[in-house]
Amino acid sequence: MSIICGLPLLECIYCLACARWAWNRCLHTAGHDSVTWGLATAEEFEPVPRLCRYILAVYEDNIRHPLWEPPGGYGINPDWLILRKTYEDTRGQAPSYILYLDHEHADIVLAIRDNQLGKRKFDGGYVHNGLLKAAGWVLDAECEVLKELVEEHPNYTLTFAGHSLGSGVAAMLALVVVQHQDKLGNIDRSRIRCYAIAPARCMSLNLAVRYADVINSVVLQDDFLPRTATPLEDIFKSLFCLPCLLCLRCMKDTCIPEEKMFKDPRRLYAPGRLYHIVERKPFRCGRFPPVVKTAVPVDGRFEHIVLSCNATSDHAIIWIERESQKAMDLMLEKDWIMEIPAKQRMERQETLTKEHKQEYKAALQRAVSLSVPHAYSPPSEYGTFDESEDVEKYNSCKLSSESSVGSSGKSKSKVSWNELIERLFDRDESGHMVLKKSHRDDW
Repeated sequence: MSIICGLPLLECIYCLACARWAWNRCLHTAGHDSVTWGLATAEEFEPVPRLCRYILAVYEDNIRHPLWEPPGGYGINPDWLILRKTYEDTRGQAPSYILYLDHEHADIVLAIRDNQLGKRKFDGGYVHNGLLKAAGWVLDAECEVLKELVEEHPNYTLTFAGHSLGSGVAAMLALVVVQHQDKLGNIDRSRIRCYAIAPARCMSLNLAVRYADVINSVVLQDDFLPRTATPLEDIFKSLFCLPCLLCLRCMKDTCIPEEKMFKDPRRLYAPGRLYHIVERKPFRCGRFPPVVKTAVPVDGRFEHIVLSCNATSDHAIIWIERESQKAMDLMLEKDWIMEIPAKQRMERQETLTKEHKQEYKAALQRAVSLSVPHAYSPPSEYGTFDESEDVEKYNSCKLSSESSVGSSGKSKSKVSWNELIERLFDRDESGHMVLKKSHRDDW
């Protein structure tokens, strides 16, 4: 009898829980994710629309005779294209990509398109393992070419750019290259950049924050991919019922406190500094002039899926390129109206660099205060510490690491990138790749 009497109470609790979830979900819009962030400037956002066009160019079979170029073209000089690799060329080990020597912007660009799914790429369903393997394959294939370009052009930056799953490969490339700068002619960390367009959640929170000075993620409004921790293999296998999958994930995330998410070392996040393009407002129809917000958040890092009919269309590289270019044009128009002198522009750029360093340091400290697993700070050469011994400690540990690599009697140049990755990471009992404790502590 007591069980029968308790059923109505359970039904009421269930209905209240569903009502609370529906209220929270319906009121949560993409604008809430970045409402407290600052506005991006034209100087820092300038590469985004250009790199989107480079990524789009990867889809072309012949860049000299393009079939799908956007208005204004790709902005690529075919004579500066170093190489192009298709999915067949990589034998399914990595997505298609191009290597482009951009003399106009003093940049060496490796642009990676979204990936064609293959069973070999997804090791046990943990996609980040596959992304690391793909990054290792690309570096094994192109290391000598990249090293030669970096040494021939010492004032050029090295940029990795990718879209969707390709963005995860680009982020892994940046992470591994930063850890092994000596393999690319001792390239300085400040010359290495990554732009992850519509990024996959591919690294833990401590790494996502610590590499915010190198990696930049760009999210258009309601894009679903940076907001779901569902394994990417399951997402792309379930495209026929993606709204159902996102709704179920949304319900699950609503019931998990954010504090608990922070303390899960295996939970993955969108990497680096975040740029959020906002072009729609709640309870309003149509698109508004896009605004770009930016920050290095620790909490509130696209943790909730937005129930929106644009969740999938906002993931498309074509739309991201269009809206990012619109946003860029508006920024430039505003600067032109204000008639900012060249000297003042340089001063603003210097101020922006200092602000980014301060924001980066604040994010690292915030991660430590929230007890994020393995949260720690890099040395002062990255604008985060003032103690010289931190740099000395980092350099000494780096030299010891290099000597251990060459201690086998083989030439260091013969060690594959996949071997170097295995030395950097351990595999836990669940199959996840975890940065080895020696590398975490040495930093």
